[in-house]
Amino acid sequence: MTVLLTLYVLVWPLVVAGVLFVIGRAFYRELRAAKAEGRSII
Repeated sequence: MTVLLTLYVLVWPLVVAGVLFVIGRAFYRELRAAKAEGRSII
């Protein structure tokens, strides 16, 4: 049981980092597209 808890604790931050990376990358692409079109991101 301790091994499963340890794996959970170690993997969870990687999952969160992956999700934040995908969100950040999508936002950056949208920001670049908006600047190229001359429109606001909001």
